[in-house]
Amino acid sequence: MNAIKKIVAIKDRMFLITVIVLGLIVPQTSNAQEIQGEILLDTLDFKIIRVWGTHTERGYAYGYITGNEINDIFDNYIKPMFGNYYNTARNLILAEGNFQINEVYIMEAQAIIDGMTESGTNTQNLDVTDMLVGNCMLDIQGILGKSSGLGCSSLMSWGDATTNTDLNGEAIITRHLDWSSNTTLLSNHLIVIHQPTEESEQNWMLIGFTGMMGALSGVNNYLGVFQHVMADYTSNGQQNKSYKPIWFAMRDALEKSDYNSDGNCNVIDIKNSLDDSPNGFASGYLINGLSDNVSSDDLTAIVAEITPTAPTHVYRNNTFPDSIPGDNLYSANNQIARNNLMHFCNRYNNIRNHIGDGTLIGPEENWDLMRDWSHQSNNIQVMQFAPAINHFRIGVKNDLPAYQSEYIDLDLNDLLNSVTFIKQHKNKTSLTFYPNPTVDQIIISDMGAVPVPYTIEVINFNGMVVQKIEITEKISSFKLPLSNYGKGIYTIHIHGKQLSSRQKIIKI
Repeated sequence: MNAIKKIVAIKDRMFLITVIVLGLIVPQTSNAQEIQGEILLDTLDFKIIRVWGTHTERGYAYGYITGNEINDIFDNYIKPMFGNYYNTARNLILAEGNFQINEVYIMEAQAIIDGMTESGTNTQNLDVTDMLVGNCMLDIQGILGKSSGLGCSSLMSWGDATTNTDLNGEAIITRHLDWSSNTTLLSNHLIVIHQPTEESEQNWMLIGFTGMMGALSGVNNYLGVFQHVMADYTSNGQQNKSYKPIWFAMRDALEKSDYNSDGNCNVIDIKNSLDDSPNGFASGYLINGLSDNVSSDDLTAIVAEITPTAPTHVYRNNTFPDSIPGDNLYSANNQIARNNLMHFCNRYNNIRNHIGDGTLIGPEENWDLMRDWSHQSNNIQVMQFAPAINHFRIGVKNDLPAYQSEYIDLDLNDLLNSVTFIKQHKNKTSLTFYPNPTVDQIIISDMGAVPVPYTIEVINFNGMVVQKIEITEKISSFKLPLSNYGKGIYTIHIHGKQLSSRQKIIKI
């Protein structure tokens, strides 16, 4: 299988990376519990954090690390969004019978508050109910009859659609998140990597905004799930229906090692998690799911059209006559299969008219179709996910909508499964690499003890060796030029008969 050509391109004026090195994980006070979390990447566009442990430990670290930003979100986005209805929203959470919220999420929400309090950042005295209001806001709006005004669209391709491309038949999705261009949201894009210690759970990644606990967009190593709003549905949810909050239902499917205990992690886990809210959901949603299981179309990709009124759960795959050819599945914001409504919007028709026969849809073709024919001006996040090849791409809105902005490609395996994604550390030979991050070169020092001969290789995101240097004489340090390479994360591999050392470095 040919690998995707991975490009890392971030505007010079926006690029600012903070690397948290070993021993400099978030500071602790003498009375605080251990902070089981760290910042992996911090740019002016978005932040990536990693948290590990139990739900309580992960929540505490999340709140401790991002407390100021959570305050910002509540003060300048969530509370103003509800306005005079904010106390009503709290009461809907507090009242029994409205929502079924797993106890571990309540514990995690409390731990977030505890982490904020311990770090001195809970300046608004937020409590667990506030956290749940923020994470059930779409569901609460559904009961209150308030429009969210969100958009979104996704294109999933696999099988015959991606054969004879770099994907070689594997599955891929490009997803546009069309939401409010509120300046607070735009300054709080966040990826949270969860590494649970519970035996029944697996590593997964939340892509959203600071303070989120559920999965507006989320992926694990095998499965991705992405939420859209159903814009053509107008009925309200009802109280006392014990709805699952939609973002928690999506998280359940991702975080559980095997939600339905059938021995597999695929889109049926998403379906079963949604089905476990038998009264439907508090508002109309479209849920897109994609897995790395391409052995059967109904295991690979699914679109759920879910509402609070019958029929509450409707699912479609590529066998549904939606006019999108081949092994492709598209959704925007309207009902297609539910009651056989076939509400094709302009974006839907654009994709139908430009996808051709639905074949030769490689990563760039999938991306370009969405960029060119499924965009909106309020597009604030764009992402691409191909689980079988560990590919994840993200771009966010800055001066331009996300679909027009530059993006960064990340290795999903590095993100989800490594002990840390970017961490400087001393290796067996005590080599030192500096400056890191760097603009044009890396100096490798303390090389006098390295037995010759050995080779220095620079490896890009795609795993390709872009520079190779043979060292045959003893040297104490070496200046490794990087000026001819693009911005991004590279690996320096130094190896010989008695040495193999790898170091991640960042070129800005």
